[in-house]
Amino acid sequence: MTSPHPDNVIDGRAIAACVLGELGQRIAELKKRSAQPGLAFVRVGDDPASKVYVGRKEKTCGELGIFSETKVLPNDTPERDLLALIDTLNSDERLHGILVQAPLPAHISEARVYSSVMPQKDVDGFHPVNVGKLMLGDAGGFRPCTPAGILELLARSNIRTQGAEAVILGRGNIVGKPMAAMLCQKGKNANATVTLCHSATRDIRSHCLRADILIAAIGAAEFVKADMVKPGAAVIDVGVNRVNGKLVGDVDFAAVQKLAGKITPNPGGVGPMTIAMLMHNTVTAAERFHGMTH
Repeated sequence: MTSPHPDNVIDGRAIAACVLGELGQRIAELKKRSAQPGLAFVRVGDDPASKVYVGRKEKTCGELGIFSETKVLPNDTPERDLLALIDTLNSDERLHGILVQAPLPAHISEARVYSSVMPQKDVDGFHPVNVGKLMLGDAGGFRPCTPAGILELLARSNIRTQGAEAVILGRGNIVGKPMAAMLCQKGKNANATVTLCHSATRDIRSHCLRADILIAAIGAAEFVKADMVKPGAAVIDVGVNRVNGKLVGDVDFAAVQKLAGKITPNPGGVGPMTIAMLMHNTVTAAERFHGMTH
């Protein structure tokens, strides 16, 4: 049961539960055809955070009735061995999605690894084909889970994107760049005017103060202060930073909440949506494989 939320706090856990509930219906339809969505997780090394993240995803698969299996390789695994494993998973018809958990050890090229996953099984949305489809506005690809989850949060919280000034802090390949591409598309729950800020941006505060929608994915603990936020703006906090053993976001939540129109908590905001959208992509991949369109 979710805890009560003040009126302007977006309950990511509740919205994720709605998304997963809808997926349950689609999984039931697949099972009528004797089909079960399947998802493979690949971890390299013993990164504690990666273990936790994969554990949560496995748990959600189990609750939904998605088949999952996890492959764990030692930290010193040669890149060629990881690529060989991915090749095996690509040809396994029980699996409709493959997720390679970041970070990977320094001696392994993330770009090569992500490019080796078949685009049809790339439920993370990192393969160049899916990145290209996203840029072109082609709905036939897979969208990265965190920005796709943020779009769902905005839509289901009745935050208008049409014509809105959206400012994104951070230009990473996982959140910032794809988020900008999604928000500026011509279509429903998009059509925003997007500014992408980063470490070389002059006077970030002035950009933030224009934002109707402010998305912080900059990786700096409590970077966004109250004097950087326009009253009534929607503030989405993607950051995960560890400070003195405590996890904090990129937004100074206590101060910003007082003037935001809507704000995501951290935890309990974007995180649950990322997992929900991974499940969404996996179910969609299974439907496509079995000739069912959704």
